[in-house]
Amino acid sequence: MIKITLPDGSVREFEPGVTPFAVANSISSGLARNVLSASINGKTVESVTPILEDAELVLHTWDNDEGKTAFWHSSAHILAQTLEDLYPGIKLTIGPAIENGFYYDVDTLDYVISEKDTAAIEKRFLDFAREKALFKMRAVSKKDALELYNKQGNEFKVELIANLTDGDITFCDHSNFTDLCRGGHIP
Repeated sequence: MIKITLPDGSVREFEPGVTPFAVANSISSGLARNVLSASINGKTVESVTPILEDAELVLHTWDNDEGKTAFWHSSAHILAQTLEDLYPGIKLTIGPAIENGFYYDVDTLDYVISEKDTAAIEKRFLDFAREKALFKMRAVSKKDALELYNKQGNEFKVELIANLTDGDITFCDHSNFTDLCRGGHIP
């Protein structure tokens, strides 16, 4: 058994591999429905991340900044997925959560995206969001990450990866979309 310490100081025991979602569900099903992400020993993770050893766990909902950040970060991925779908070949750069929302920087190449395109972008975004596909993190070697983005001709991602160390690079897969990412997504 592993010991999970919650913010109120209480300690609960679980089998190794328990997820933050399962811990939340053991407290209340209402809490579990509202968990957007979690922190394990201070590191923000998805609510489906297995906990393998004794840990301090904080559950994040829309009521705190970390929960909102996870929601907006996930939304940025869906926006990037939408833009790639509608505008093939565009070059993605970064898409962080910000204080009151999110954005995704892109090089639109020869595409001109204007306010008249908003309805089509929103519709496709909602189509992807309704798929309810999981955000799945996976470690990638620096060599493989550089190979992918060099093949795509995305010099922006290549530059980001060049500043990262092998062993610290992760991708997020969502539906048919993959992106360089540090994590912290909604379920």
